[in-house]
Amino acid sequence: MAAATGPAPPSASPGTAGGAAPVPAASPTLLRYDEPATSWEREALPIGNGALGAMVFGGVARERLQLNEKSLWTGGPGSAEGYDHGDWPAPRPGALAAVRRIIDEKGAMDPDEVSRRLGNPAYATGGTIPGFGDYQNFGDLFLDVPGAPAPPAGYRRGLDIADAVATVSYGDGETRFTREYFASRPGGVVVGRISADRPGKVSFTLGFRSAQTRASVTAKDGRLLVRGALADNGLTYEGQVRVLTTGGKRTDGDDGRITVTGADSAMFVFCAGTDHATTPPDYRGEDPHARVTAVVDRAAGQPYGELRRAHVADHRALFDRVRLDIGQGAPPDVPTDQLLGSYTGDDASPADRALEALFFAYGRYLLIASSRPGSLPANLQGVWNHSNTPPWNGDYHTNINLQMNYWPAEPANLAETARPYHAFIEDLRAPGRRTARSMFGTEGWVVHQNTNAFGHTGVHDWPTSFWMPEANGWLVQQLYEHYLFGRDEDFLRETAYPAMKEAVRFWLANLHADPRDGKLVVSPGYSPEQGDFTAGPALSQQIVHDLLTNTAEASEVLGVDAGFRAEVRDALDGLDPGLRIGSWGQLQEWKADLDSRTNTHRHVSHLFALHPGRRIEAGSAYADAARVSLTARGDGGTGWSKAWKINFWARLRDGDHAARMLAGQLKSSTLPNLWDTHPPFQIDGNFGATAGIAEMLLQSHERDTGADTGADIGAGADAGAGAGTVVDVLPALPSVWAARGSYDGLRARGDFTVGVDWRRGAATEIRITSGSGVTARLRSPLLAGPFRVVRDDAEDGEPAGHTVDDGVLTLPTRAGGHYRIVARPAG
Repeated sequence: MAAATGPAPPSASPGTAGGAAPVPAASPTLLRYDEPATSWEREALPIGNGALGAMVFGGVARERLQLNEKSLWTGGPGSAEGYDHGDWPAPRPGALAAVRRIIDEKGAMDPDEVSRRLGNPAYATGGTIPGFGDYQNFGDLFLDVPGAPAPPAGYRRGLDIADAVATVSYGDGETRFTREYFASRPGGVVVGRISADRPGKVSFTLGFRSAQTRASVTAKDGRLLVRGALADNGLTYEGQVRVLTTGGKRTDGDDGRITVTGADSAMFVFCAGTDHATTPPDYRGEDPHARVTAVVDRAAGQPYGELRRAHVADHRALFDRVRLDIGQGAPPDVPTDQLLGSYTGDDASPADRALEALFFAYGRYLLIASSRPGSLPANLQGVWNHSNTPPWNGDYHTNINLQMNYWPAEPANLAETARPYHAFIEDLRAPGRRTARSMFGTEGWVVHQNTNAFGHTGVHDWPTSFWMPEANGWLVQQLYEHYLFGRDEDFLRETAYPAMKEAVRFWLANLHADPRDGKLVVSPGYSPEQGDFTAGPALSQQIVHDLLTNTAEASEVLGVDAGFRAEVRDALDGLDPGLRIGSWGQLQEWKADLDSRTNTHRHVSHLFALHPGRRIEAGSAYADAARVSLTARGDGGTGWSKAWKINFWARLRDGDHAARMLAGQLKSSTLPNLWDTHPPFQIDGNFGATAGIAEMLLQSHERDTGADTGADIGAGADAGAGAGTVVDVLPALPSVWAARGSYDGLRARGDFTVGVDWRRGAATEIRITSGSGVTARLRSPLLAGPFRVVRDDAEDGEPAGHTVDDGVLTLPTRAGGHYRIVARPAG
């Protein structure tokens, strides 16, 4: 969109006369409340454009927008404590071999002893890892409103996640005031508009409170400038706000505030940036001033209506891809916190279904808002953080949390949001090579359990959560998933496969022959975040098996590295499988049968092969053992743990238990603003729940073991090469959703977009769009009765060629083709 020349006054919102319309009473995509927020964590509402985030409080006399810029981090190069990427500051010859030898001899080793030998020495003296740093709070923007009513009349506060616009509306006498806020990806700014339905009524003072100790705040020509450098590492940061008015008077104060008096309406635009760069060795780029100035001036030169329309169109281009109806109907006209408080989850209440559908959509909204190309990936808090010492540093945990953030990206049709994740892994490879050389003495790249904005790939500072070299395999798994869902061979060749191959190189050099049986194991290995260090715990083995399998498949798809592929398959043949059924029927967490029936730990890491892995198929003996383990662990846990269990039960095709886990998450691990809580707030539970709901409705991970698995294994093969994954329709539909429902836009591996209508628990119509023209293989009870297949893109609508064998429909497709499988009425 071309910017207008020179500053322009903000225009009215589309379809309104004197200002934006009040927040609607009820909408299926609306979070709404009857009071301002007083708690950042529980009540404020998030907006974001990937790089910038804001929390909207909706105060009347004093409005607060708490602001974030995702690259504002302490630590890293230049930090006060020094920085070594978490690597050992000096070589430790024989340290790793000694730990392996003790585990070989004794079978286990205490985490404190392992961390003393292999951890960062700073931990041994009670310190923290030098230069790891923390994700920072940028600061707060305040609007102070003179003479604001107390209490206001008809107060409403809301966030429409379909438009990604937050709104505050209230009355004062004969005047109704409305504020709108959004974080525009195309504009690169956070935008606010304050309006009234009577002229000359808008007055406020805008000010900024920095969360940093070395910031200056000045106001000149309607521009508020925030600038400074972090005391810890010297990282330069800058934020700018421009204020524009329609009518009235604007005054710049010597105190760094801007006052608007008697305006018809006013608009502000905010942008921030730092000189952080994502590439080693110094992780520094250009001073942010010129970039921030250009972005703010470009946005300020556009009418409000144009900024809003561009923002909504950009957001809806992603958000509107998926439509879900689980019987929710019109939501009740009650605030969202009341809807959450009255939720039961165990009946057929349309209000409960409305909350579940909203929670699913909210996860998609949060991913769009916190992860867009060009920014860092979503961290433990997405992009939102109000502390300079946030829980867990506000970092990237790689023992599930970072990966869980991106579980919904592919199945929930938001593949573009994963690009920051892909870029982040690419940037980890260079420091990861250094860690592999300095700590392991081998080639390849590695990362442990925690990383940051500066390529931390070494060890952290806690005995039970510092060591996890197999995190490299879990991270690259989702690169391969991106290929499986979208069949972008260029991405596989240029991005995914190189990172996968180099991770495999690390493991080919570091797998250890277990003296108990000669099998190759990860040693030392640890099952998060409990027990002792052992050789070959299930999680470690399952991740490495997954990595080796995927990399061999990828090399075959690309037709490269035949010799390397043979080496990988040899390693797979010698690898301990990491799948064992224990003495009480459980899937073992450790190679030895150590599991306790009374263990209810939140991590259920030994079920990786069930989800997100693709190795345990429903109905198998290992699936039965996984069910035993899940049942023993119970339905408790933190928010993210419950979210993972939704996915586990969905993979076991137990929709009712998956729905019970979703209900548990909503009832006890969800805050009034629908953020997931660990506690405290941790966004991975939102993303994991959205992914779990998608798994309940559509799966495509199981391979057709009865078909030829040639070069296209796992990719949705074409008819000439045999079959790949099977698209399983409504595999875990819970009874509370069974009466009637539909969805459109979910994605399946093989580059398929799927929609389904169902009645009384059975699909009545399946819609499939083929992106790449490979053969679709679908499983559904619909196929057991009479049905017809229609190709909607054919002029005459003739049935497409297809066969059915053992309950699986094989349907040749063409790229861009649309197909419907429709149940015929009986008789």
